[in-house]
Amino acid sequence: MLAWGAIGIGYLLGSISFSFLFGKWWKGIDIRDYGSGNAGATNTLRVLGVGPAIFVLALDIAKGVAAVWIGLKMGQDRDLIAVLAGLAAIVGHNWPIFLKFRGGKGIATTIGVVATLCFGPALFAGVVAILSIVITRYVSLGSLLFTGLLPIFSYFMKFPPEIVWATVVIAVFAYVRHRTNIVKLLRGTEHKIGKKASGQ
Repeated sequence: MLAWGAIGIGYLLGSISFSFLFGKWWKGIDIRDYGSGNAGATNTLRVLGVGPAIFVLALDIAKGVAAVWIGLKMGQDRDLIAVLAGLAAIVGHNWPIFLKFRGGKGIATTIGVVATLCFGPALFAGVVAILSIVITRYVSLGSLLFTGLLPIFSYFMKFPPEIVWATVVIAVFAYVRHRTNIVKLLRGTEHKIGKKASGQ
């Protein structure tokens, strides 16, 4: 029962959309009606500016970290429960019950989850992702590289199977949520970071 409770708490934590809340508090808007329509840190940057985006990024990462730690404590230090609680937080961010299952793309929350579960792979994949964003200014490309490299690094760094498989699931989530970005990247029409958003 404690294990199921940890997973449920992870999902509810993930379902707290800080991007949506900052949009309401900052400008009285539903951020999903502006820019990319995504409730996440990148769209917060486009629509609300740097300050709110930093807070959203930090809070979204924190809820991923918190979900894993809750899973560890309630699951009596079992990796599998921590993994499931972390995955539940990402699912909650992407498909939040509080916003009729229309949320973000889960990358910031993913960072919190994987940095807690497997810091080494998260670090190496993160370096590649950051470099790609600096060079290309495509956040979506960095996100895809980050999540796509996680299973490779976690496997070769010999992390437990449940963590390796979790990174595979995380990559699937990310690629599904970024499918429109992938099309835009291939067409050369993807928005670069720093470009101001317009209402939809």
